[in-house]
Formats: sequence, structure tokens, C-alpha cells
Amino acid sequence: MTVLDQTRKRRPVASTTALPDPSALRDEVDAILVDFVAKRAQAAPGPEMTPLFTTLSGLLEGGKRLRALLCVAGWYAGGGSGDRDLILRVAASLELFHAFALIHDDVMDGSDLRRGRPTAHLALATVYFAEGRLPRGATDHGLAAGLLLGDLVLTMSDDLIRTGPDAEAMWRIQPLLETMRSQLVYGQYLDLVASGRPCADVEAALRIVRYKTASYTVEWPLRIGAALAGAGPDVHSACSEFAVPLGEAFQLRDDLLGVFGDPSKTGKPVGDDIREGKATVLMALALQSASATDRQLLREAVGTPDLTDEGFGRVREVIERSGARRQVETMITARRHAALAVLDRAPVPFPAAEALREIADIATVRQS
Repeated sequence: MTVLDQTRKRRPVASTTALPDPSALRDEVDAILVDFVAKRAQAAPGPEMTPLFTTLSGLLEGGKRLRALLCVAGWYAGGGSGDRDLILRVAASLELFHAFALIHDDVMDGSDLRRGRPTAHLALATVYFAEGRLPRGATDHGLAAGLLLGDLVLTMSDDLIRTGPDAEAMWRIQPLLETMRSQLVYGQYLDLVASGRPCADVEAALRIVRYKTASYTVEWPLRIGAALAGAGPDVHSACSEFAVPLGEAFQLRDDLLGVFGDPSKTGKPVGDDIREGKATVLMALALQSASATDRQLLREAVGTPDLTDEGFGRVREVIERSGARRQVETMITARRHAALAVLDRAPVPFPAAEALREIADIATVRQS
């Protein structure tokens, strides 16, 4: 028996309730989303909105449901037990909020693929063209309709979350929801301001990671679940200590996949971050460590929208040669270990801690 095994056995167990299997939880959340979207589509003011709901249904298919899993795990971590209807609806609402963020993010970045499908704005542009409209108007229509769909999904997220919690529960989670949303907007704006200008500042890149991804992907879903269970300050503190490094590791993995991933597995093309000039930790490290000649190549190529595949290949070679890829892998491992170490001392039930360990693997050891 290892020291870690002994530590786990010594941890106080507040509940012996086993958590549902992640795949079963995903199925339950998916069922809520399918039913809710179908009802909203039926209640739409007119048939003109059908393409919006069809596009949304397609976007919601697939996905890791990481935020939903963390929300439910947070509920168990906070001592939640019994009827899970409330926590599942809140978890599903977070997936709608994520869908809203993806739709707007793809519009901002001009992305064409998401989860192996055309992005929402591109799908809506295709509908416009299929209706016999002039092709020159399809792109503008798709972008505008994509923004409207994102707005609609954000309101749907609010509506779904309000159908579950009572007034007391809403009072507990509302400040967390507001913080999650404001931090996401701040992170997106930091990302927007920094794009197009290759930067060697790792801390600045990490700041974008924390606000744009880590907080709304891991920390706030986990803490919202804990708040619904009535968790105390010690549990909330442990949730944040676990979530921050894990959220950073999640985005660092995403950055690597955006350059070195397999599009057939990630569902989106590689190279978009390079062509958009995203201020990633990977690029910052490459600029720090590359030779003068390689740095010049990066500064000329990164942020070039029409960069050829050959040009992107050269950028990828420079990143590899600089050691930046290896450094980011080391950062991911260190952050994952830091997150897991929190669970060894966290005042949460043993099953919840074990579920969070599994989620940490899902978030960091992945190819999509």
C-alpha cells in the first residue's frame, strides 16, 4: 500500500454515496437538453426560427459535458444527496451557457468547424444560401444569425436554471453565476486585445487562460454545485484550489491540440490559433526559447490569416525545435498533480474526491 493509498483511507468520509458513472451523467444531462430545446422550439413565435433551433441541436450533440460533470461532482463534494433533479438541471444550464460561449467565440474567430461540424454561423449561412438567396449575402447573414443564436442560447441557459432552484438556492448560486459570466467576458476581451501580436509574456498568456477558460470551465461549475448543496467556506476554498490549476492544464492541453492535434479527433482544424495570432503560453515559450532566426519567422507568420499549410508547418517545426511543446507538457503535468494533491486533504466525501480525480484525467489526458 502506497502512502497515497493510506492518505485516502484516512480521509474522513462524510458520505458513502457512490457517484453515477460519467457516461450515465452525460446521458441524463443530454436528455434534459434535448427536451428543453424541443419545448423552446415548439413555443417559438414563428417557423422562421426553426434553423436556429436545428443548428443549436446539432451543436449540442457530442462534447465532453465537462462543466456538467464538475457541477454534479461539486454538489456531491458539498454533501449533496437524494433527488438529483435540481443539480442536473443546473448542470444542463451550464452546458447551454457553454454553447452560447462557443457560438460567439466562433463568430469572433471566424472559425469554420466545431466538433467536426460546421460552426453555427457557417451552418446558418448555408441555410440562407440554400433558400435561394444571393451567395454574397450568406456570410453576413450567417454571422448576424450566429450572434442572435448565441443571445438566444444565453437566455435559454437562464430560463433552464430558473426552472429548478427555489429562491434560497438561487440566492446561493446567483453571485457565482454572475462572477462566472463577467470573468468569461473579461477573458474573451483580453484574448481579443492580445490577438495578432506574438508575445513572449507567459504570465500575460496565463492570465487570459485563467479568465477565458479556467474559471468558467472548472472553478465556477464546481463551486455552483457545491453551493447548491449548501457547502461551507472550507469546501469552496478546496474547490478553487483544485480548479485553478486544473483549468489552466485544460486550456494548455487545448493549446497543444490546436497546433499538434489530429483534426479527425479534435473536430476542428489545426493552425487556427497561429493564423489568428492567439496569445498562447505555447507561443510565448517558443518566442522566449527560439533562435533569433526562428523568432523572426514566428513574428512574420503568426497572425497571418492566409498563412499556407506549408507556412504553418514551418511554424510548428520552430515551436517543436524551441522546446516549447515539451515545456507546456511539463506545465500540464505539474498543474494536474497540484490539483490532485488538493484532493488528498480536501474536506469532501471520498466518492466525490474520486470522481474529481477521474474528471482531472478527462480534462488533461485527452486528444480532443
